[in-house]
Amino acid sequence: MAKLVGVDKWMFFTTLLLVVAGLVMVFSASAVVAQERFNSPYTFVGKQSLWALAGVLIMLVLMHVDYTVYNSPRFIYPALCVTTLLLVLVFFFPSSHNTHRWIHFGPFTLQPSEIAKPALILFLAWFLSTRLDLMRDWKHTLLRAAVMPVVFILLIVKQPDLGTALVLCGVTAMMLLLAGMEWKYLGFGALAALPGLAALLFMVAWRRQRMLVFLNPESDPQGAGFHINQSLIAVGTGGLTGRGYMEGVQKLFYLPEAHTDFIFANIAEELGFIGAIAIVVLFIVFGVRGLRATFRSQDPFARLAAFGITTTILLQAFFNISVVLSLVPTKGIPLPLISFGGTSIFCTLASIGILLNITKKAD
Repeated sequence: MAKLVGVDKWMFFTTLLLVVAGLVMVFSASAVVAQERFNSPYTFVGKQSLWALAGVLIMLVLMHVDYTVYNSPRFIYPALCVTTLLLVLVFFFPSSHNTHRWIHFGPFTLQPSEIAKPALILFLAWFLSTRLDLMRDWKHTLLRAAVMPVVFILLIVKQPDLGTALVLCGVTAMMLLLAGMEWKYLGFGALAALPGLAALLFMVAWRRQRMLVFLNPESDPQGAGFHINQSLIAVGTGGLTGRGYMEGVQKLFYLPEAHTDFIFANIAEELGFIGAIAIVVLFIVFGVRGLRATFRSQDPFARLAAFGITTTILLQAFFNISVVLSLVPTKGIPLPLISFGGTSIFCTLASIGILLNITKKAD
């Protein structure tokens, strides 16, 4: 039986540092735009601060709630039903930026795809933890495990939000492998999904254009390549130490979404290579502590849940930073705990609260 210890302090304080860094950089990246749109430079950072405060509070609560309460059909089935309902409900609200990703409640918005991440992780951890000896049974274990991920992924692709769908695909695959799935089944699944992915990338005009621009960013600098070119300019002009906090130029209506998907470009421009690497190091520290909890947990459910939460955050960070540096085609994936987005920071901190509780019982 695992002994009870304190929560992982490295993970706890690393999380708080990322939250504080995010609020500081959201203000820097959004102040001018907020002043222009809402006559107040504090509009975006004010909203983010409220969500961050709520997220930290829920993290403090959940880190003291025994994680075993989630390892039950009485929790898993309602969580799946509510999440599926929310993912369907978004299509009944007006679109924003030609997408159906948000549910609107007056001045507040809710993004169900962010809720889908922890819901899916806990479902897979619960389902797979009791079937570790049956991972060769593709019909009764692997196919059944894949049903909810496929439902979530298809609904999220329909929004459309291919980036989040790919993150869920990656996390699902890695959790199945950790549970003991043979690599050949991963290969079969990838081959089955390949035609659909190719169609989404090359038969949808704007995605196809993004793919072509990724191969040659200079081919359409004022069109599909505008985001990535402005991002690379921001990163390149930052140098070693940056222009200085609040002194960035690209955020001044050149770099779109400077406080959301491309906030890492603003960090690189204002804080330079040193500041950007500091953020990367914080994610590495978080990842190391999360994987430490994973492989020190004797409870299969805890091991799978800790792995899923850790890899979800790391995958999002990897994709976001890679997009900013033009290492992968442009996708709408936020930088966890850093980018502006209330549902994102709240759900991420709630997930970390569960992870911190797991660290209390990791040998």
